[in-house]
Amino acid sequence: MHTQSPGCGYGARDSDFDVTIERDCLMTIRRLDSCFVALSESRGLAAASAQHAGLALAALEERRFEDGEFKLRPLESVRGRAAYVLQALAATPDVPLCERLVRFLFLINGLRDAGASPRIALVPYLAFARKERRTQLRDPVNSRYVAELFEASGVDRLIALDVHNPAALDNSFRIPVDHLTALPMFVDHVAARLPEARLAVASPDIGGIKRAQIFRELLEARLGREVELAFVEKRRAQGVVSGGTLVGEVANCEVIVLDDLCATGGTLIRAAGACHQAGAAAVHVAVTHWPLAAGLEKLMRTDNITSIVTTDSVGLSLQLPEPSAQTAKLTMLSIAPLLGQAVRRMEAGMPLAPLFSHWPVAFDD
Repeated sequence: MHTQSPGCGYGARDSDFDVTIERDCLMTIRRLDSCFVALSESRGLAAASAQHAGLALAALEERRFEDGEFKLRPLESVRGRAAYVLQALAATPDVPLCERLVRFLFLINGLRDAGASPRIALVPYLAFARKERRTQLRDPVNSRYVAELFEASGVDRLIALDVHNPAALDNSFRIPVDHLTALPMFVDHVAARLPEARLAVASPDIGGIKRAQIFRELLEARLGREVELAFVEKRRAQGVVSGGTLVGEVANCEVIVLDDLCATGGTLIRAAGACHQAGAAAVHVAVTHWPLAAGLEKLMRTDNITSIVTTDSVGLSLQLPEPSAQTAKLTMLSIAPLLGQAVRRMEAGMPLAPLFSHWPVAFDD
């Protein structure tokens, strides 16, 4: 007896070959029908990322009730569709950090109940990632607790950007994790701005040496010449930071102080001062995340810092003062092309590896 094939073509399904063709066709349709989903606080970054990925941004109902509760509902069918859910976990005056996290978890749960599959979390700035190990008795391990919340809510895969400690995050999650990085974007920026200068890369603390070493190697490969490496010794106990000894040669160099985030700005300012005391010709700061706008503004007011390059990973529009010599120091790079390129490659079954070695990246690289 012949049966009608419901998915691809018509006619009899007489063999495993027909079943395979039908399954592949259905998978292709689903890949093309993937969507972006984002809450209002991250919708601007999500819309730009979705455009670069060639996907639609799904409509979402967001309702708030008088008692502080809320309702989140997709306004279109997501059943059987891959959903890329973007949320930057950085606080704003109107949406505190913990509310952002809870809203994100509720949205993922709702998408799971509505049949979206798989559910890929795009979290360019991942809060609580700095507390990834115990340094004192009875210390919490917040990164693991966040991982457990993500997994319980139905996240199938996590894509994050320049997390504080990638190895610790891998150990916290039991779902697949992809770590994107803004380092190649920073390399492209520095190579264009300082093509002939004698350069050094400095980590503001010992924990960031690996990140600085990777950046240095990428910069050397781009420029075709040697770049010095240095780091600043720093200790933190009970919230008090001490130390400040610079290890490495930076005299007469244009120094790029590299870090994953700028909260208050104190660590980066301390490192810039140490580099100047060691004879640096100029100090530039490259930092991926700025969860507190006050920290970035403090860097701009620091005379020892010549320029700052950062990204819009926190998904916020920074309220800067009127254009001046201070604001002229700042360059803001958009991560939307990076996120979009990563999603396009995942949709096409292509490797993400080129995104770690250079920027910009052609889709056929």
